Amino acid sequence: MKQFVVIGCGRFGSSVARTLYSLGYDVLAIDENEDVIQDIADSVTHAVQVDATDETSLKSLGIRNFDVAVVTIGSNIQSSILITLIAKELGIKYVVTKAQNELHAKVLYKIGADRVVFPERDMGVRVAHNLVSSNILDYIEVAPDYSIVEISALKEWEGKNLKDLNMRAKYGINVMAIKHGAEINISPNASDMINKDDVLVVVGHNDDIQKIEQRI
Repeated sequence: MKQFVVIGCGRFGSSVARTLYSLGYDVLAIDENEDVIQDIADSVTHAVQVDATDETSLKSLGIRNFDVAVVTIGSNIQSSILITLIAKELGIKYVVTKAQNELHAKVLYKIGADRVVFPERDMGVRVAHNLVSSNILDYIEVAPDYSIVEISALKEWEGKNLKDLNMRAKYGINVMAIKHGAEINISPNASDMINKDDVLVVVGHNDDIQKIEQRI
C-alpha cells in the first residue's frame, strides 16, 4: 500500500490529502500553520506542524520512507522549489508539485519533479485518484457521491462483451462510452466487445469506483 506525504494543506492540498485518506491510504499532512493542521488532523493518518523548507525537520519525520510526495505550496515559489528539491534528494520516488505558472513548472521539472499540476486545471480530488491508480485516467465529480471516470480496461474484461460483463450488477457502474485508439463509441450496446488498451468512460457511485480502483 502506497504512503503519501502532502506538504502544504491549503484548499488544494487538503483536498488531495483528504481524498487519499478516504481511499484507504496512509497520509502524512504537513503545514507550518497550526490552525490548518488542527483542521485536517481528523481527516488524515498523521498531521504535523513543521516548516517543510527545513531539511532536518523533514528527515526527522522519516519522509524518505514515503512513496509519493505532493508539494502544494504554490504561493511561495522559492519554498515550493526548495521543498521539491529536498523531497527528491531524500529519495522519494515520485514527487508531484503544484505550480503557479509555466515558468515555475519548467523549473520544477528541471530539478526533478515527476509531475507538475496547476490547481486551476487539476482538481485535488482528480489528482488523488490519478495517483493511486494508473488505470484511472480522468475523474470528474458530478455529485457529492457520484463521479464520471475514464478507466483503462482491466485484463479480466478483455475479449468480453458488455452483456457478459454485466457491469451494473457486478461493479455498480454504467458504461457511457468506449474509446479504442482515436475511435470513440458514445452509445455502446450489450454486444460491444472490450479489447486490450480500450478506455471506458463510466459513471457510478464513488464507493463502487473505489472498489474497482482497489482491484487494479
